[in-house]
Amino acid sequence: MKKLKKPNKTNIGGQAVLEGVMMRGTRSTAIAVRDEEGTIRVETEKVVPIKDRPFVFRTPFLRGIISFFGALFSGTKVLMRSAEVFGEGEPTRFEKFLSEKFKIDIYSVVMFFGLLIGLGVAILLFMLLPNLITNGISEITGLDKTSFWFNLIEGTFKLVIFVIYILLTSLVKDVKRTYMYHGAEHKTISCFERGLELNVENVRSCSRVHDRCGTTFTFLVLFISVLVFSLANTFLQATEVWQRVLIKLALLPVVAGISYEILKLLAKTENPIFLIFKAPGLALQMLTTKEPDDDMIEVAITAFKEVLELDADPSKPTKKFVTAEKISDALSRVKKIFEENGVDYSDAEWLVAIITGKKRSELTGNADKISPSVVEKINAAVNERLTGRPLWYILGTCDFYGYELYVDERALIPRPETEQLCERAIGSINKDSEVLDLCTGSGAIAIVLKLKTGASVTATDISDDALSLARKNAEKLGADVEFLQGDLFAATEQKFDVIVSNPPYVRSKDIDGLQKEISFEPRIAFDGGEDGLEIYRRIAAEVKSHLKDNGKLLLEIGYDQKDAITGLFADFSSVETFKDYSGNDRIVVVTV
Repeated sequence: MKKLKKPNKTNIGGQAVLEGVMMRGTRSTAIAVRDEEGTIRVETEKVVPIKDRPFVFRTPFLRGIISFFGALFSGTKVLMRSAEVFGEGEPTRFEKFLSEKFKIDIYSVVMFFGLLIGLGVAILLFMLLPNLITNGISEITGLDKTSFWFNLIEGTFKLVIFVIYILLTSLVKDVKRTYMYHGAEHKTISCFERGLELNVENVRSCSRVHDRCGTTFTFLVLFISVLVFSLANTFLQATEVWQRVLIKLALLPVVAGISYEILKLLAKTENPIFLIFKAPGLALQMLTTKEPDDDMIEVAITAFKEVLELDADPSKPTKKFVTAEKISDALSRVKKIFEENGVDYSDAEWLVAIITGKKRSELTGNADKISPSVVEKINAAVNERLTGRPLWYILGTCDFYGYELYVDERALIPRPETEQLCERAIGSINKDSEVLDLCTGSGAIAIVLKLKTGASVTATDISDDALSLARKNAEKLGADVEFLQGDLFAATEQKFDVIVSNPPYVRSKDIDGLQKEISFEPRIAFDGGEDGLEIYRRIAAEVKSHLKDNGKLLLEIGYDQKDAITGLFADFSSVETFKDYSGNDRIVVVTV
């Protein structure tokens, strides 16, 4: 027997699924599905190689029986998984009832009943119907029901019904697309076996029929069943329909075992003598495969490469599908992860709310589904948050005084306490006021004061990076603020009615002991020197020359700095302090 020679011999086989392809290798399987948004999603799984399984899995004949019934279960399972990814809508009230009351996995139930229905349809179409037709012919012609010819005619009708079944199902849009993915699967495997690079162009040029196809196996099962059932019925002299059906069901494992061994044998040869046995199966593949489009080929290539890599490196981690998820379920999941890792639960609410575009009050109990791409964004944000990176840097924006500001590592994240500084300042400003914001950072204070009062606002900062962020925020919100680079008052000689500042006030030695999130923010925005008062001393020394008569200076301070800072301004007309919502001394108001 002449052996088939291929540059790249492979045992990888596959199956078309809903909008995707499953590939199965020696040590792994991969399902690649293109979801409703057009993204290719992948799930991989490691499997035990045949050589490492019990002896029965490698025993000729028995291995075919195991493969036949295993394919029924695994095929239904991957179809259900692909349906989860592509989107099947909301579960019915009955499905919810089963899930909540009896803790039943809906997809497992559907898979079980789907398999039963599939077997029932197979028995009806390929056992009962051919037998009933042949019985009718027997009644008309007097043909002996136990004769070989009776069984041959019955088998012929079985094959005809199978072909008609394929032709009719190919008219259904979703089934036709599945046949196209079937073609993509075959073409991809053929491309690899020919030693060509796996790309869309090369795959497109390859054949969509393959020796190891399940269609060929199905044809062999039907063909072998004709011979086996004919011999059995002739020997057992079964004449009743129910008797013949029971015999066929009992002998189905025998047929599967024989057919599998023949398929394996035929796949190893190109000898023309054996072509006659291959030809019918290959011809049927022209019906069960269709020419795929390029998007389908990309999916098949993705699945094949995943299996190829995982087979070559079993240590490679597997992947799980990201599927649509209810907003309430996403919130519960993120809260649990954060709780287990010491992250405040409110971060979970903010994260899910902002990414889904919902209000925090709308999250709990929300049954609206979010797409896989949104779930992926949530998952990515969760993983990043677990590194310690502040939530608002991850999300890229934060709310300050009712305005959405851009935030990133260029500047300090505006805190709620600073909103109270703004509130206090607004009470001292009108549209004719000239205002200066020192150490502006993200521009939060300057922008709020401008938008709320209409005053003329100037803002300074020593960091050019911080100023670039502040200008971006001002442009976004339409705030006409003049931003100047310089160390405190160095950038301007102007006098102002009101000067506002939230300067660095953390002691240098204390910064490294702060929560991990602080390490992501610019140190210059926190470091107030050895005692935390360095910037306040400089402001106190220079501020009089930059304030008009009766001008005011408003400062945010550390919770334990009231006495030290008020002492710096003892020679001013008045010094007042105000507490924040937590009862800590937080704001100092100085009048010239």
